Amino acid sequence: MTLDGLLAGAPARDDLVVDTGGRYSSGEVESRVEAVAAALKARDVAPGDRVAFRLPTGVDAVVVYRACWRTGAVAVALHPAAGSHQLAQALEQARPVVTIAGPDFPPVPGVHPVNVDELTAEGGAAAGVPAEAVTGDDAVVMFTSGSTGTPRGVVHTHGSLAYKPVQLSEAHGLTRDDCALVPSPLAHMAGLLHGVLIPGASGMKTALMARWEPEEALALIERESVTYMVGPPTLFTTLMDCDSFEPSRVATLRMISCGGAGVTPAFCQRAAATLGVVVKRSYGSTEAPTVATSRFDDPPDRMTLTDGRAFGEARLRVDPSGELWVTGPELARGYLDPVDTEAAFVDGWFRTGDLATLDDGWVTITGRLGDRIIRSGENISAAEVEQHLEAHPAVLQAAAVAEPDDRLGERVAAFVVAPGGFDLAACRQWFAQRGAARFITPERVEVLEELPVLASGKVDRMKLAARLRAAGAGRSGGAGS
Repeated sequence: MTLDGLLAGAPARDDLVVDTGGRYSSGEVESRVEAVAAALKARDVAPGDRVAFRLPTGVDAVVVYRACWRTGAVAVALHPAAGSHQLAQALEQARPVVTIAGPDFPPVPGVHPVNVDELTAEGGAAAGVPAEAVTGDDAVVMFTSGSTGTPRGVVHTHGSLAYKPVQLSEAHGLTRDDCALVPSPLAHMAGLLHGVLIPGASGMKTALMARWEPEEALALIERESVTYMVGPPTLFTTLMDCDSFEPSRVATLRMISCGGAGVTPAFCQRAAATLGVVVKRSYGSTEAPTVATSRFDDPPDRMTLTDGRAFGEARLRVDPSGELWVTGPELARGYLDPVDTEAAFVDGWFRTGDLATLDDGWVTITGRLGDRIIRSGENISAAEVEQHLEAHPAVLQAAAVAEPDDRLGERVAAFVVAPGGFDLAACRQWFAQRGAARFITPERVEVLEELPVLASGKVDRMKLAARLRAAGAGRSGGAGS
């Protein structure tokens, strides 16, 4: 089944999408999809061509996804917070025939984006555009951090993505009567699944937030009778800590699903008690979306002490090194770079790079083989941060390390060798000058005479992490120099 076919079969409703701009019925969304699809076809976008977009979380992003699938084009989702450097790297890999963006698109040489309003006007009151994609064709490209610092384009097919909405709806006990609040960027797999595919397939209402604001979130939960949310712990912590929080304001909320760093038993217990909800952990990635979770009616200790179990046709195994491998119909077909694909996808299995244990089918993630930093649900490549740092004339050598943070899960701490001095202010100015995304910019900088190294000559990241713990960096919130 194509994604366009999947979404076309959903029951209609008067409030399919709610965002900061308004409330949109199924018919209004469909009308916009037809217009944008017609405009893309008028621009000679053919099945299999790639169409990139960088848009905030809202109805326009939903429309662009669906218009791409209507025409058989591949939607290339760019993070709305991506800076010019990341965008240039992503667009060089994807080579889209059209790029769609709002007025805040940072300058990228040779790229001249069109906006959704222009496309809608071009399409006008177009007649229906026939779907041309077939099952197995590429549907989406999303970017995730690579070990080399260059974003990797993950390629999903119609088949891999059409499989997930039904499976997740069943596992979470979601129906047409539910309402999901989605603050995740729709360029994230969590945003695509819960903001576009699951609501679109089931006819469930979704409330989209372009920017996380706890007070606004409370108002949305109250006004739209939100029942379900998915996101990193920091979202729910800030919600509970909001000055205007009252249990009555979240009375309709019944379940939250969390993943990433910071999903501790203490957090789960507090969220369950304060929000009055079922709290469950889930595990997945851009390459292997939500391959493990617990059902809404599983034992509470399994929900909060493990990262779930495989469901549907997904399977998990741990190799002798402790690395988790996963397989199932939801797997991406690979990366844009075939070298990356060959290294990570082996005989139908995806090597996650995560360390894990399996106990009677229940998986618990214990660490990472790589050097990713997960800040409030964002995957950050330490190598990418280090490349920016070492490009600064004052920095001879740099290492980026995850610093535990009660609110964000992890944040970026940088250790640099800079004889002439280098501080947090200089760091922030440099990252902004280079067009780096704000969320990858270090929030702590320490200058060392030399970086600790292992016998192999590689930086000893464990020693740097231990230095942070010893200094109580996670509690101080400060920046050294």
